[in-house]
Amino acid sequence: MNFSNSLIQWYLKNKRNLPWRNTQNPYHIWLSEIMLQQTRVAQGLPYFLSFTDSFPTVFDLANADEEQVLKLWQGLGYYSRARNLHGTAKYVASELGGIFPDNYNDLLKLKGVGEYTAAAIASFSYDEAVPVVDGNVFRVLSRYFDVETDIASSGAKKEFTELAKELIPKDKPAIFNQAIMEFGALQCVPKNPNCEICVLNSGCLALKYNKVSELPVKLKKTKVRNRYFNYIIFSDENQDLIIRKRIEKGIWHNLYEFPLLETEADTDILNVFDLIHNKYGEKIEILSIKPLNESRIIHKLSHQHLHIRFFKVVVKGILEGAISYESMISYPFPIVIYNFIEKKMF
Repeated sequence: MNFSNSLIQWYLKNKRNLPWRNTQNPYHIWLSEIMLQQTRVAQGLPYFLSFTDSFPTVFDLANADEEQVLKLWQGLGYYSRARNLHGTAKYVASELGGIFPDNYNDLLKLKGVGEYTAAAIASFSYDEAVPVVDGNVFRVLSRYFDVETDIASSGAKKEFTELAKELIPKDKPAIFNQAIMEFGALQCVPKNPNCEICVLNSGCLALKYNKVSELPVKLKKTKVRNRYFNYIIFSDENQDLIIRKRIEKGIWHNLYEFPLLETEADTDILNVFDLIHNKYGEKIEILSIKPLNESRIIHKLSHQHLHIRFFKVVVKGILEGAISYESMISYPFPIVIYNFIEKKMF
């Protein structure tokens, strides 16, 4: 039995029962693929169910308010995906009559849809014989065929896509793509795969040459930037609070947060007190300041580590634009801030 047939037979016996696998509806498949970028299935599944319940069709998603979309997305991360998702839904609904493109090349023209997502939708919805190439596929192919190309290099995607094209059965593209991704997720896992029970072990060159732990090759290291966020929770005589919308480009665009003082490096609490007084002391009468978390919360993003501390600042009088706690929690926040809000530590 060859590579492709072995994978497909394994998949039919071992696949997880996931809702987007029981349909060829391109809207549902598109939703699932956008959500599962940089996200594990277990984390993405409840979000998929919430979105399809709240927005049964692409028209429902297109007509939604952006804050409603971001609130439902809260905690899934990489929020540009949600904004692109909403924008693409509007485009499909208004410009394409609610009908998704039915081929790989036209799907690629949609905002937020890259080569991988376009291939997934084209094959799963329309049976177009285009291979999907993601991290799971890189791993399976590099190990089985002993491909030592650095997967972070510029030519790797093309090389692995060409290899996958040779393997994909023209009459079964959808099931092959699902199979190789599932195989990478469940069997040919990054660390310590159980090669003894693997259906491909007789032909796997990485196993033959004792290179399973060395493949795939990934040499480029992501440079991580450390940032230091000091959030100021102003509270007035009504115990109302101030929040702001992050309109700047960058992380958490269009989400909400407390007023922020970002410092270049970590700084002690007394220095933050001084910064608060210097920035706000002339505008409002500050009655007290206290830190709400002694040690910083470290929130890790793909290219940034955020070191976060919260300070409660009680002020005299009534703050203009302040809102109640009950009103505040309906807004979309970055999950690290929302988790803090839920604890009601202020």
